[in-house]
Amino acid sequence: MADDPLPPLRDVIAAHDLGAKKSFGQNFLLDLNLTRKIASLAGEMGGTHAIEVGPGPGGLTRGILAHGVRKLTVVEKDERFLGALDDIGQAWPGLLDVVRADALEVDETAFMEDGDKVILSNLPYNVGTLLLIKWLEADPIWWRRAVLMFQREVADRVVATVGDKAYGRLAILSQSVTTARLALKIPARAFTPPPKVESAIVVLDPLPEADRFDDLEALGRVTASAFGQRRKTLRKSLGQAAGQANTSSDDLLDAAGIDPGARAETISIEGFQTLARAWRAARSAAS
Repeated sequence: MADDPLPPLRDVIAAHDLGAKKSFGQNFLLDLNLTRKIASLAGEMGGTHAIEVGPGPGGLTRGILAHGVRKLTVVEKDERFLGALDDIGQAWPGLLDVVRADALEVDETAFMEDGDKVILSNLPYNVGTLLLIKWLEADPIWWRRAVLMFQREVADRVVATVGDKAYGRLAILSQSVTTARLALKIPARAFTPPPKVESAIVVLDPLPEADRFDDLEALGRVTASAFGQRRKTLRKSLGQAAGQANTSSDDLLDAAGIDPGARAETISIEGFQTLARAWRAARSAAS
C-alpha cells in the first residue's frame, strides 16, 4: 500500500473552492482511512484496471491509488473537480486517467484495457440505480467485481431475498447475473455535506457465464409490471407486461407454472426468470 502525499481533503476542497452540488447527487467522503477500506473490498488490484464514476474531489480516488492499482480511470462530468483530479494524477504519475463525460452515456469498453477490471464508486444518489442496471446489462459483463456505494435503501433493495420488504425488481435483476452482498454500512456523518440517509457498500461479483440469466430485458419488463402494483395479485399486476407480449396474464402465469393469485414479493428469482422466458416466448409467437 502506497503513502498518500497529498493534503487532507478538506484542504483540497478549500483550495479549489469546491462544494457538493445537490443537483448532481454529490456527497463527499473525506475520511481517507475509510476510502482505503472501501478500496480494499475490490481485493488484490496490482494488475487491475479500475474505473470510478463521479470521483468529485478524489477521496475514493486516492484510496484506490493508495491501495495499489495498475491503472485507474475516473469518469467525471463536473469540470470543477478537474483541478483536484489533476493534482492526484501528478502525485501518482502514469496511473490516473480522467474522462470528462456523463457516465450514463459513456462506453467504458472504449477506454478500459484488457485484463482484470473492477468498478469502484461512491455513486451519485440520483443516478446510482440507472448506472447499476447499465453495468448489469453489459453484454458481455466486462468487470470482475463492482464495489458500489448507494443510499442504504437502494443497497437493501439490491441484496434483498424473496419475502424481504425490500425485495423487488432491483434484487431480481442484480442477482440474476451476480452474487450481491452488503459489505459495509456508512453513517451519514461520514459525508460532507451529510445526507439525510445512511449509505452502504454493496459488492457484486458476476456469476459464472453459464449461470447468468440471458435476457435482462425480458426480466426487466415482467418485474417492472409485477412490482409496479405489488399489492395486487400477479393476475392483475402483470397486465402491462402481458399486453406487450400480446397475451394475457393468466396465460403467462400458466406457462410459467405460477399461481395467478400470488403476489410479486412471494415469487423467487428463479420463478421470475421462468416468467421472463414465458413472456419472451409469447412475444416471439405474436410477432
